[in-house]
Amino acid sequence: MGAGIALVCARNGHQVSLFDVNPAVLDQAQSYLRSTLIKDVEKGRSSEEQMNETYQRISPVQDMKLLESSDIVIEAVPERLELKKSIFQNLTAVCSDKALLLSNTSSISITEIAGGLKSPDRILGLHFFNPAPVMPLVEVIRGKKSSPDNVDKAYQFAKELGKVPVLVHDSPGFIVNRVARPYYNEALRILGDRLASVEKIDDIMRKAGGFKMGPFELQDMIGIDINFATTESVYTDFFHEGRFKPSRIQQRMVQAGNLGRKTGEGFYAYEK
Repeated sequence: MGAGIALVCARNGHQVSLFDVNPAVLDQAQSYLRSTLIKDVEKGRSSEEQMNETYQRISPVQDMKLLESSDIVIEAVPERLELKKSIFQNLTAVCSDKALLLSNTSSISITEIAGGLKSPDRILGLHFFNPAPVMPLVEVIRGKKSSPDNVDKAYQFAKELGKVPVLVHDSPGFIVNRVARPYYNEALRILGDRLASVEKIDDIMRKAGGFKMGPFELQDMIGIDINFATTESVYTDFFHEGRFKPSRIQQRMVQAGNLGRKTGEGFYAYEK
């Protein structure tokens, strides 16, 4: 997701520092960027010159201090509150007081991420959808202390990226992931009740429901661990309301490391 967001920004003329502490993750991100840009050329979406210019705008870095001159920082780490709070605490110490600090969280409270940190007025949510270079929608999430000026800056930034921004207040799951919980959860209940197979449920939802992807195909693409963490977060923040209860099927798959496309096995098997 981080590499995808970096690509969106670079395609729109921004100089991007792509930060991770793990060099293997940065290598994987660069492979993704190269392969995606090459496909753009092969499909006639861009020229080789444009491909090279876009790729050269993205600089991999392993030292957070190199982000100190950034005007906008977008965090895209796994859905763990303490990890996100720690990152934003470090960012507030490194970046200038005018820098926008944005979280790509899909469900964690922006207010809670910003709680107790310096300058919570510049911490907001900017939630892209997977795959970021393709999906047009972006949720702009206003925390309790996010300033109106900074909300407007984040909203305009999303528009400048060619996205369709939707302004939402801080609430568990925001809009899209709150609406999407029944799509996944009910499909998992049907599977658990042995009413239909994974393949049959996906097929029905594509043909009868008009969805581009069935609920299990979509979980495999997003990452079953990410989907499960989002459901857990929404369930907890709604004080264990039954309709958001996570599935044991998902839990077991996460425990087994069967996370979907990225591990080669989820509800379906994939070529690595």
